[in-house]
Amino acid sequence: MTEEEKGFVIKDRRSFDERGDLKDKAADEPAEKKADKEEKAQPRSEKRETPPLPEANFTALIFSLSSTALFHLGDIPDPQTGEKRMDLPLAKHTIDTIAMLQQKTTGNLTEEEQKFTESILADLRWRFIKASKQ
Repeated sequence: MTEEEKGFVIKDRRSFDERGDLKDKAADEPAEKKADKEEKAQPRSEKRETPPLPEANFTALIFSLSSTALFHLGDIPDPQTGEKRMDLPLAKHTIDTIAMLQQKTTGNLTEEEQKFTESILADLRWRFIKASKQ
């Protein structure tokens, strides 16, 4: 019989064998899964170091969105390729999202958050106008 004629393969994933004894799970697992489990078992410090994440607050959200807008305006290179690409419709969408957040949060922000948002929006809008004229 060829593989196509078999149709499907059944794998016994029960924890106990025919006698009722607990199976040795390590013997049943493929090598790939064993390697994944060993990698996951390593402490996080031995894996790739990641920078600490900023505090989750309104300013961090606006900063993150502004970084996205700068990326789409071609001011920040792609971290993987190092290439700068411009996508004005996506940049405009991101700027409009920040403006919508500013409008929806009016009266609920601290003075510092309000000034930060206004400053970011003014800068991004100016950059968008400059990029549109190129």
